[in-house]
Amino acid sequence: MLKILKYSFYDLMRSRWSYVYFLFYLLLGFVLLFLNNDVSKAVITLMNIIIVLTPLIGTIFGVMYYYNSTEFTELLLAQPINRNKIFMGQYIGISLSLTLSLVLGLGIPFMAYGLFKSSIIFDFSLLLVVGSFLNFIFVALAYNIALSTENKIKGFGYAILMWLFLAVIYDGIFLISLVFFNEYPLDKFSLIATMLNPIDLSRILILLKLDISALLGYTGAVFRKFFGTNIGMLFSMFVLVFWVILPILRMNFKLKKKDF
Repeated sequence: MLKILKYSFYDLMRSRWSYVYFLFYLLLGFVLLFLNNDVSKAVITLMNIIIVLTPLIGTIFGVMYYYNSTEFTELLLAQPINRNKIFMGQYIGISLSLTLSLVLGLGIPFMAYGLFKSSIIFDFSLLLVVGSFLNFIFVALAYNIALSTENKIKGFGYAILMWLFLAVIYDGIFLISLVFFNEYPLDKFSLIATMLNPIDLSRILILLKLDISALLGYTGAVFRKFFGTNIGMLFSMFVLVFWVILPILRMNFKLKKKDF
């Protein structure tokens, strides 16, 4: 598995799109930090970009790499190698390469700005951790979709629809539900609904750490009420870990039954 992981990692790191992804975050970090007097606002802006863009990039890269490496994967499957190790190596390689581009792209501007000497480093570190989780989650979800669909066009369509639902449509349905059932106690419903969407959960996790009550909204207020800041953060992190594990388990289950 390690050899496949290294191959997938180096293959993606040689890709020009990885450099475009890295340069985008590098430029974004320099612009937000050096043209903004308030670092907290820069972190919030980065949060809004990362929790939407990172899942999209992870989804596209995951589906694209699976379909583009089909012939090479079939060649590996003809060898006496466990198929779970092949796909897990590819999955981890993709996720690590995207995470490295994100961490370096934002880390270099923050180092140049000198924020590693201030308390804001903890907020920034959480931002990178959440972005890394989103990479691993959505690459795994993309691989699940690709494994379930042989048709490339349908696979890309389902993957983009999945991202669109979690990033945009889900919030609309959630808000409509809160308005429609406002006469009922919705605390538990809000907690469960937030945990069912890793993007919403990531947003709440960062806002709890930033302690910005005006931006927490109803779901963040419920998290603070039930769990408090520290426990709420730990609970949110645990759920994000579960969001990584669950698609991986489903992917391994699918691989056992799939006929290549």
